[in-house]
Amino acid sequence: MRLIFRRAVVATFIFIFVLQAAAMAATQTGSLMGIRFHGNEIRDRIVFDLSGSPQYTVTKSEDGKEIVIEFADTAASIASRPDIKSDMIRQVSFASVGNKLRVTISLNGAAAYTVQKLANPARVFIDIPKEYERVTSEDAAPGLKHTTYIRKDGRGMLTAHLLEIDRSRYKLQPALANGEILGCEKVSGISDDTGAVAAINASYFAPDGEIIGITKIDGTIVSTTYFTRTGFAVFPDGTAAIGSFGYNGTVTIGKVTVPVSGVDCERGENNLIIYNRYFDGTTGTNAFGREFVVQGGRVTAINSANSAIPVNGVVISVHGSSRDAFTGVCVGDKVTICEDLGEPWNKADLLMGAGPTLVRSGNVQVTAQEEQFPGDITNGRAPRTALGIMANGHILLAVVDGRQDNSIGCTLTEMGELMRKFGAVDAMNFDGGGSSEMVLGGRVMNNPSDGAERSVGCALIVLKK
Repeated sequence: MRLIFRRAVVATFIFIFVLQAAAMAATQTGSLMGIRFHGNEIRDRIVFDLSGSPQYTVTKSEDGKEIVIEFADTAASIASRPDIKSDMIRQVSFASVGNKLRVTISLNGAAAYTVQKLANPARVFIDIPKEYERVTSEDAAPGLKHTTYIRKDGRGMLTAHLLEIDRSRYKLQPALANGEILGCEKVSGISDDTGAVAAINASYFAPDGEIIGITKIDGTIVSTTYFTRTGFAVFPDGTAAIGSFGYNGTVTIGKVTVPVSGVDCERGENNLIIYNRYFDGTTGTNAFGREFVVQGGRVTAINSANSAIPVNGVVISVHGSSRDAFTGVCVGDKVTICEDLGEPWNKADLLMGAGPTLVRSGNVQVTAQEEQFPGDITNGRAPRTALGIMANGHILLAVVDGRQDNSIGCTLTEMGELMRKFGAVDAMNFDGGGSSEMVLGGRVMNNPSDGAERSVGCALIVLKK
């Protein structure tokens, strides 16, 4: 009796297994019959020979180093699979997931790919090019064209984002982090705060947010540098230009004239610093200097330190020899401030200095040596940010990623070549490295090299007119 029962149980299990196998066979309408691999100096190709024409999907990992193809309703019928490896391909693995056949192609580095399907005979093949260029453009809004550029060659892979701006519809404007010099903020935060349609990081800056470069906002100089360097300017008539300029300033009180050491920056030894409303609520200085509050062209108060900065005036802060020069100053004395950037830059409403020059009159011309930039900016490939002026008057903003598997970054010369490739007649470099970032419609378009957004001192924003 027990023997009969056991035979019945075994027969039942066999019957269920046959039903499951039949159901599986009914749902898997195709089979993978064979795999072939071909590689040459241009591309690697993997060919899947199929018994039918299944539907399939292709996905790519975020780092670009893994491609997954899933064939619907497909079984793997081949007994042996070739060991596919090349300088591009690390391995190819197979797995059955429900009624799907999943093929995972693991790459040695980020790469592009194309997939094509043939009906007779039934084949699907994937090509992984070893060198390629891919340009994808879209209109983010009328007068605003976003382009993604991906290139792979012997140097490695490069990913760039470019934004072409029609200035008849949009205006550009420097924007300080949190609206003032002191402090830093993410580019996306600056964009959100100002209601910008787009933004990129801009000038070099110190850890406390102090801008390193000449910046002018609405006709007021809010930062300076000791060097003559490249900047972007917009003039009252709407014309834009890229050129080199430096800062020379003096303050005269009574019969004494002293040169300006800087604007809206930390006061050092023997310095004369001008603080205006863009800096902060107060100067934040120590008690080793002297400060003259100036309104309406006259001294309205004299303090020892940390003076409140008037909205409609400035504070002249002096130390050491500069303080000694103004020993006899009294409340009510006339003050004359002269700030000279040279012509035509004195007339500009907007200035944003950084540098060096990348393209001049249609030719790649990097002026890093002339502008005395240090090696951490000039040497090697890195994430970069740049601005260009096109022949049609449009502005071209660009950010390239670097220090990543899917993007090696650019040298300054390569950045100039990229700007010229996409139409810039004149172009300049902005701050780079972990600061390089483009925001469009409130979304970060690139992958900052820090792995997250870096807080910066300022941004260049794009606003609707």
